[in-house]
Amino acid sequence: MNTKYLEIIKAPVITEKSSALAQEGKYAFKVDPKANKTEIKEAIEKIFKVKVESISTINAKTKKRRVGRYTGLTNRYKKAIVKLAEGQTIDLN
Repeated sequence: MNTKYLEIIKAPVITEKSSALAQEGKYAFKVDPKANKTEIKEAIEKIFKVKVESISTINAKTKKRRVGRYTGLTNRYKKAIVKLAEGQTIDLN
């Protein structure tokens, strides 16, 4: 497996909402903000050996955070919601 794909897909997003989406065959991942949908699709198919039907992407905005008297911003990221072909699953555990 090419390390290029591992640089595109950062981590799975595991929340209550994403767990509910997994029942429908949709999975959420944090991805590189510069990656486009075709690169994300190719990376998911190569890493998990599944067939991707569609992809939705969301650019998550940064949030202001404060530690003591210092203020800063959280890291920006892109979230991809990937819909798999019928009958295919990804084990994220």
